[in-house]
Amino acid sequence: MTADARPAPPTGSSPRAQVVELAASGQALPSPVEAYFEVANRCNSRCSTCPLTFSPQEAAASLSYADFCALVAQLPDLKRAVLQGIGEPLLNRDLAGMIRHLKERGVYVVFNTNAVLLTKRRQVELLEAGLDELRISLDAARPETYLELRGIPAFERVVANTAQLVRTRTELGRTSPRVAIWMTGLQANLAELPALVDLAAELGVDEVYLQRLVYGFAAPAQALAKPEQSLQHEPADWVHAVLEDAERRAEQHGLPLRASDGRRPTEAVVLPDELGAEPWRGCSRPLRLAYVTAQGTALPCCIAPFTEAPYASFVLGNYLEQGVAQVWNGPAYQQFRQQLYSSTPPPACRHCGLAWSL
Repeated sequence: MTADARPAPPTGSSPRAQVVELAASGQALPSPVEAYFEVANRCNSRCSTCPLTFSPQEAAASLSYADFCALVAQLPDLKRAVLQGIGEPLLNRDLAGMIRHLKERGVYVVFNTNAVLLTKRRQVELLEAGLDELRISLDAARPETYLELRGIPAFERVVANTAQLVRTRTELGRTSPRVAIWMTGLQANLAELPALVDLAAELGVDEVYLQRLVYGFAAPAQALAKPEQSLQHEPADWVHAVLEDAERRAEQHGLPLRASDGRRPTEAVVLPDELGAEPWRGCSRPLRLAYVTAQGTALPCCIAPFTEAPYASFVLGNYLEQGVAQVWNGPAYQQFRQQLYSSTPPPACRHCGLAWSL
């Protein structure tokens, strides 16, 4: 693969932007600078947009602290760690210890949570461990919609836990973690985004993020991860109206409201042809990022499990069994990278940037 086989990724000063820039040459880095650790592949929610609800691919497990430390030791260039995958991170009792271990290495640490288990005790643990960023998944502004999308009646608990986390951070005199609310945008819930912005401002969180829906995994009819629920196709007038209302309210509150690549939501919902003929070439994840499941399986990114591609088609080895260097530099990864930056990408990448945003 030549250096001009793919466009240079966006630049910026955020921790994520910095690790993206490290792969701007178009060549795989000697060692990953970013890693996703699936610390638990179990969940206490039943989300209608998640493959774990309908078609789990690996036996339930939690990544042990010993295995985690062994993996981190093989990542000498690690700068950013995301402690999540397909599952709820707070189900791993060693989570705070993992964060502390990473912070001793100077690594930026972030994860998403449904916040159902975010009790006062867990809040203090995360704060004292040095967590940099916490993203709370909240796909609704109403309990009824939350139940429909998340499958459990936990809206009030999540809101209460989020408010308490902000208070606990103040009580302990901390400025981190940065607390954000993340909403997966669907046709079914987008109308509640303006109200969610108001709620976020009331709770005192630092940011709201509109996350794109990835759809296509094999699932029964009740699953909502479907093309007709996506916002990535040509948006209707009502979609633009809702997004503009949400942006207006966010500005009034002085609350950042972002979407893909840090853009405004009204800029992130675009027509597929605006992204170019082969937008998957713009992805730098396989050049810089290691994704390890709770079973040690190496995957190219966090998006692949949500696609319609067969699971075996994007398994690149096992970090726990083979070691990081052997997988990262192995033939399966090399072939995946070569295919990605071509006109016939791997099955998991074929719709990235077209059916959903990069």
